Amino acid sequence: MRLSTCLHQFFDQYLPRIKGSSEKSIKAYRETFSMFLPFMAQHHNVKIKSLKVDHLSANLVLSFLNHLESNRHNTARTRNHRLAVIKSLGKMIRFMYPDKRQIAENILNIPQKRDLKKLIGFLYPKEINKVFNAVDLTQKEGMRDYTILHLLFDSGARASEIATLNLDYFDHQNQTLAILGKGNRYRLINLWPKTASLIKKYILNYRIDPKPIYFNRLFVNQRKMELTRHGINRLCRKYLSKALPPKRLQCLSPVHSFRHSCAVNMLASGYPVSDIKNRLGHRSIESTMEYLQIDLSRKRDIQKKFIEYTQSKIKNDKKIEELIDWENNEETLAWLDSL
Repeated sequence: MRLSTCLHQFFDQYLPRIKGSSEKSIKAYRETFSMFLPFMAQHHNVKIKSLKVDHLSANLVLSFLNHLESNRHNTARTRNHRLAVIKSLGKMIRFMYPDKRQIAENILNIPQKRDLKKLIGFLYPKEINKVFNAVDLTQKEGMRDYTILHLLFDSGARASEIATLNLDYFDHQNQTLAILGKGNRYRLINLWPKTASLIKKYILNYRIDPKPIYFNRLFVNQRKMELTRHGINRLCRKYLSKALPPKRLQCLSPVHSFRHSCAVNMLASGYPVSDIKNRLGHRSIESTMEYLQIDLSRKRDIQKKFIEYTQSKIKNDKKIEELIDWENNEETLAWLDSL
C-alpha cells in the first residue's frame, strides 16, 4: 500500500473525524511530514510518490530524529514532538490496517529522549507590582495593556488564549471568564473583583471599534484587528524590560512568567493541584505537578504579600482615577489646532 494513500486517510479522516484534532494540531503534523517524507525518500532512493507503508521502520525514524538534532540543530524537546507526530500515524496504521500492525508497533516502541527541563520562572509580588506600575496609563493603549497584564496574572491563561477571547466570554455580573484552550476545550474561571472591574472599564471606555471581521474580539490592536499571541508576547516583554533588570529577564518567559506566577499564588494559597490544573487548562496532572517543586517553606510569606493586592478593587486604585479622558483630550487638541 502506498504511503500517500495512508497519509490522505490520516489527515482527512483519522485526525479531524476520528481523533477530533484541532486545526492547529493538524497544521503542526503537516509540518513534520513535510520534513519526514523527503528524508524518507532520499533514504530509500525513491520518489516521494513511490513510498510505501513497508518503507517505514524504527531505524528510519531514528535516523530522521538524529538528522533533526545533528543537521537542523533541533533540541530534544523538538525531537520528541516530531516523534509523537510519527507515532500518531503509527496508531492509525495499527487501528486501520491490522496486517501492518508490526510496523506500527516497532515505531510506537521508540522511546522519547530525555530532555533537561528549564526552571519555572515566576514573578515575585514586588516584581508583579513593578510591571503593573510600568504601564503608562496616559498612553492610548495603556488601559488595554494594564488590563491584559492583570488578566494574565489572574487567569494564568496562555497568550493564544488571551488573543482569542471574545466579548461574550466575559460575564461581569458573575465575575467569570470562559477561556478556549488547547484541544478546543473551554474552561470557566472566577476572576478577582479588580480584574473583572478592569475588563468592564476597558470594554466600556477604552476598547476601540475593530474591523467588522473582528467585532467580537475582546482585545484589539492599533490596526483595529485582533491581537495575536506574538503581539501579547511583545507586550509582556516590553513591560518586563521596563520593570526588571536584564539579568532577571534571562530566566523568565514573557507570558509564561505570569502563568507561573498564577500557579505559585494558588499553590501558596493552599489550593489543591486539581484546581491549579483546571485553571491553567492542563490536560494532564503531570504538567501541573511541576509547580510542586517550588520551595514551599516560603509560601506563607509569598501569599501574605499577594493577598493585599488581589483583594483590592478598582475603585481603590488611585492610578486608574488619574487616567486621561481620551475623547476630551482629542477635542482639546483639535481646538488647539484650529487656533
